[in-house]
Amino acid sequence: MTAELSPDLVVTPVGRGGARWTRDAAQAIHDLPFNDLIFQAQTIHRENFDPNRVQLSRLLSIKTGGCPEDCGYCSQSAHHQSGLKASKLMEVERVIAEARKARDAGATRYCMGAAWRSPKERDMDAVVAMVEGVKALGMETCMTLGMLDLHQAQRLKQAGLDYYNHNVDTSERYYAEIISTRTFTERLDTLANVRDSGIKVCSGGIVGMGEEKADRIDMLVTLANLPEPPDSVPINMLIPIEGTPLGRAEPIEPIEFVRTIALARIMMPKSHVRLSAGRTAMSDEMQALCFFAGANSIFVGDTLLTAENPGEDKDSALFRRLGIKPFAREAT
Repeated sequence: MTAELSPDLVVTPVGRGGARWTRDAAQAIHDLPFNDLIFQAQTIHRENFDPNRVQLSRLLSIKTGGCPEDCGYCSQSAHHQSGLKASKLMEVERVIAEARKARDAGATRYCMGAAWRSPKERDMDAVVAMVEGVKALGMETCMTLGMLDLHQAQRLKQAGLDYYNHNVDTSERYYAEIISTRTFTERLDTLANVRDSGIKVCSGGIVGMGEEKADRIDMLVTLANLPEPPDSVPINMLIPIEGTPLGRAEPIEPIEFVRTIALARIMMPKSHVRLSAGRTAMSDEMQALCFFAGANSIFVGDTLLTAENPGEDKDSALFRRLGIKPFAREAT
């Protein structure tokens, strides 16, 4: 006998496969017996994706450190004593060369991140050239550069940018406990500019920052209730970094993390749910549960911006054991 959603949890579809969710409806699903929750997540996953394919992305820090924001989790903030030195924006040719290596190693999407509050106009020409160069390699392009105004988003769209990452990080209630240099509303404004420009939205959050269960649920409610749910939803497990305010944060319990992945899959059935930062602290069994719960995207490579990431050999070995294969690159 299998569990089904009760009639009071039925939600009204809106946008691309999305739904208008309430906290109560989302929490009722989150709190299901674990087996029922995972069964529902896997059922929905199979209705929308090949359950044995995972999308591979590579992330490159094109400008590291010196960020004026004070995000409590981030080693790149100029407010924290993490020991990270600031660097200048990378040369366009070097970025494209790194993207070519990633493509040849099997990555289909290339993500470029800069430690900025928002890009300055003097940097936009170089950023546009990076997008154009990576796009010419036949890869999907993604960037995370901080806040964007509509004009900047439109320039990136014209250059061929496919995705823009801008995480909401946590719930609106808990947001001010983590960041004081920008507001939750400003996060949503950037997502609106990206969406209005025609770029696909990549937005998720970080769990394990001392938030409550309700905050994790509210974060997913916010994302699922956007005019269109994000195409990609990265779920990061906090990597505590010495010198940051969250450097001694208690880790989230593994089953609770898997519940977050499953809820994201159920609430945003057509989105790619990315198992992002924190995989170095996860056992193979925990990652396998996350894939079963509906995660179908990861970052590959030894680093994620400035944090460690499992090496490609380890990922390949895990994929072989699980019978998982990467998504094939679409013809261009």
